Amino acid sequence: MSESPPPAAPLRYTARALLLGDRIDLNGLERADAISTSPLAFHVGQNGKVALYRYGVAVLAGLTPLEEEDVLARLKGRVVGSPLRKEDESVTLLVGEAEDRIAPNGAVALKDLSDERFLVFADTIAKSVALARDEREVNMVFDTVEPLANVLGRVGRPMRDRREMLRLIGQALGAQHRVSGRVAVDDKPDVLWDRPDLERLYARLEDEYELKERGQTLQRKLDVVVETVRALTEIIDADRSSFMEMAIVLLIVAEIAISLFQILFARGH
Repeated sequence: MSESPPPAAPLRYTARALLLGDRIDLNGLERADAISTSPLAFHVGQNGKVALYRYGVAVLAGLTPLEEEDVLARLKGRVVGSPLRKEDESVTLLVGEAEDRIAPNGAVALKDLSDERFLVFADTIAKSVALARDEREVNMVFDTVEPLANVLGRVGRPMRDRREMLRLIGQALGAQHRVSGRVAVDDKPDVLWDRPDLERLYARLEDEYELKERGQTLQRKLDVVVETVRALTEIIDADRSSFMEMAIVLLIVAEIAISLFQILFARGH
């Protein structure tokens, strides 16, 4: 009795998610052989796949170094804004496994690298990289606001002017807009409407990258930052109002004093 041949070893690919900027202008990049239009995804070379997200992230899987360089070079003129620090997350894909799973070493095992599975994977890793950018920005604002709150508790008044408070609010709201608007962490990829059988894969990836937990933590920090800075701004406004009221009272007192002096002076003559 002949022995059955051992199962073929899974193919190993490298996938990368790159944060290129605040936004990628995808207008005019549509192509007939596109895998998807939202995100814009297409094949490159023999095994490569690329997904581009408007919120500034490109996901590349199975590309050679030369193919990666070519794709990124074509996007240079379409990237808006530049992040303070480049975000780059690399993942090993094991293609040809018996089931979709997350390996103990962090590799993502897939039954195949079909277009649909690639879109599910790309959606998750793109959100993870975008969240890393937002977490850093919010932490920077949070680290600025926290000492201000401590000074307020110790001294009894904020030590920054109103314009700086408004700038901090703007930074916090900008990050909040990216999280809830452009990145849309809670939204599932559109491909799941046609392939509900891939829900389990998405759930495993979402859990592996802790997308929900990170999004909720980020939102709580944003709420604290916005409320703290708004309270400090209101205190500054109240201080200004008190100063204006005092100035008005002094002007009235001065006007009364001048009037009394004029009356007394007139009677003396």
